[in-house]
Amino acid sequence: MKIIPAGVLCSLLLSTTKLQAQQDTLQQLPEVTVQSYYAHASLQRVPTAVSILLPADLQLQQGASLLPALNTVPGLRMEERSPGSYRLSIRGSLLRSPFGIRNIKIYIDDIPLTDAGGNTYLNLLDPDAIRRVEVLKGPDGSMFGANSGGVVRLGLAPEASDTTRLQLNLQGGSYGLFHGSIDWQQQWKNYQLQVFQGFQRADGYRQNTAMKRWYTQVAQRWEYKPGYALKMLAFYSDLSYRTPGGLTLAESKANPRAARPSTAAIPGAVAQQAGIYNRTFQGGLVHEAQFHPRLQHVVSVFGATTYFQNPFLTKYEVRVENTIGFRTYLQWISNPAHATAVNWKWLNGIEWQQTSTDDINYGNRGGRRDTVQTADKLYTGQHFFFSRFLATTGALTLEAAASLNYYGYRYNSDGHTSVHLSPQLMPRVSLSYLFTPGITGRVTVSRGYSPPATAEIRASDDVINNNLQPETGWNYEAGLRMATRNGRASMDATGFYYRMQNAIVLRRHANGNEYFVNAGGVRQKGIEWQGTWWVMKPRRQGVLRGIKWQEGYTFSDFHFTDYTSAGKDYSGNRLTGVPQHVVVSSILWLLPANVSLYTQHTYTSRIPLDDANSTFASDFHLLQANVSWKLPLHTRYSLLLRAGADNLLDVKYSLGNDLNAAGGRYYNPAPGRNYFGGLRLVL
Repeated sequence: MKIIPAGVLCSLLLSTTKLQAQQDTLQQLPEVTVQSYYAHASLQRVPTAVSILLPADLQLQQGASLLPALNTVPGLRMEERSPGSYRLSIRGSLLRSPFGIRNIKIYIDDIPLTDAGGNTYLNLLDPDAIRRVEVLKGPDGSMFGANSGGVVRLGLAPEASDTTRLQLNLQGGSYGLFHGSIDWQQQWKNYQLQVFQGFQRADGYRQNTAMKRWYTQVAQRWEYKPGYALKMLAFYSDLSYRTPGGLTLAESKANPRAARPSTAAIPGAVAQQAGIYNRTFQGGLVHEAQFHPRLQHVVSVFGATTYFQNPFLTKYEVRVENTIGFRTYLQWISNPAHATAVNWKWLNGIEWQQTSTDDINYGNRGGRRDTVQTADKLYTGQHFFFSRFLATTGALTLEAAASLNYYGYRYNSDGHTSVHLSPQLMPRVSLSYLFTPGITGRVTVSRGYSPPATAEIRASDDVINNNLQPETGWNYEAGLRMATRNGRASMDATGFYYRMQNAIVLRRHANGNEYFVNAGGVRQKGIEWQGTWWVMKPRRQGVLRGIKWQEGYTFSDFHFTDYTSAGKDYSGNRLTGVPQHVVVSSILWLLPANVSLYTQHTYTSRIPLDDANSTFASDFHLLQANVSWKLPLHTRYSLLLRAGADNLLDVKYSLGNDLNAAGGRYYNPAPGRNYFGGLRLVL
């Protein structure tokens, strides 16, 4: 690592929680709670590594992408190789992801966005529709099923306490960016309705990178009697984006805006009109029943249907995917009316999902389907039973949880050839101790388990690989969470050690088609910490009305332990695609007349691009800034104007590399200095 900002050394005084504050309300900050454990637990007492992004944190960033906000979370890395082409990882899971997400379970409220086959289409969602993000880092299958990286819970539906409003967001920027959304919600006594509509387009920085997305969401909540509520959440997304393909180092230096060129053997991205087209409808119903002050039951049923097309350099893939499932749990708590030495909660439940996939590959003739090459059916099913017991006595909190996971699939043209993996137990034990009201220590032991996804079992080389084994491993971690009584400063630090077996890694044929293999063991040791400090408390007078400083650092010491492939020994090499150091620093300046200035600097150390560690992407610094001006139009209405710039240093870098790429085509050059501006009107 070449440079680390000096502020990193001081940020042991800072925190993982980004506290929302107005210029005159620092002392009135509400307690931050974690909702993912279905108990609205105080963050200070939660015995695991959790990061939370509140609406104020999301609104500080450019609204057209989740990337800048999510990348402020230590241990989490999001990449965008071109507009709409997302990759997301927690603690190094980019290794097995050609695009998209692996090793992570994602929920939208109480409904899994991740299907039974392990695929998650995060890019379907409009960023303006996301109100809250909770990131549970490390294996957390005790309540959420198979994962070895962590869990992300996205809040889309409005809170029960949200009031009637109409909100309009508009944004434009460089390279043809336009993003607009309108969000209307209405409350009628015990019934709440929300309708959201978003549209986004961009031409992109490189050739063959145009992107367009229409997104519609409807949510409702009906509390038909006290303690009983019926909720509904549904969305339809029509997403399309072109994929430019990777370049060699020489090509990226000669013309970083070019798409992958044609060769004598393989046509290029422009010639084949390479891209992704995804139309998905997903929805679910959730019923909450408070049978008794001590007994709660929740059940959700959900489903999704996807029509997916991917014209690629060598073929044209079409997939039709249908998912159905349900999740239910019963939670029993100790008697709140009786003062006892131990307060406890016990939750038991089951989640079941099934995804059917019709996968047909055609020849690609200039972006049009040609003759059928292969056709397969895949049926993937998974279900798990889970139980969680939480007990608090005085300063001590103990959590013991486990899930029993079942996973299997059927494939081939008749869909009759079956593979059933052995049931896997995923336990987790966590302990925290409140040394003082503002200092908590914690330790956790958990087991990770992540079976191969359908996109890996049947990768783009059209071969069904039923020899892929699931990733497993044990995770050990300890952490310290600190906060001052007045909320002025706080800090969260975590150290972990995860020993993974049968790591799934990506390989590419010379024509660019992908396949996957198990790579033996991986040793992952890391440190994650983050903090916030109000250098100047918000006040009503002066040129400076407040200064908030935030710092985050991720250290990833990840190595292969016993990995041999094609006669080459990669044992001891650094894990492909993972930077060893990431530092994110930001300052929020509050100025008179409701003007604020936000700046953020991100340092990323060099990244190994192949398993042999023969090629590395250079380290880079990114600097972004924006200014906001809030104009009160009325006691109820407000108008926020924003303008900003990304990559102010005009750095040449690749945000999303193609790992283990054939022919050295690792690089997807990112835009240089670019600008955006917009407004938010609330009525």
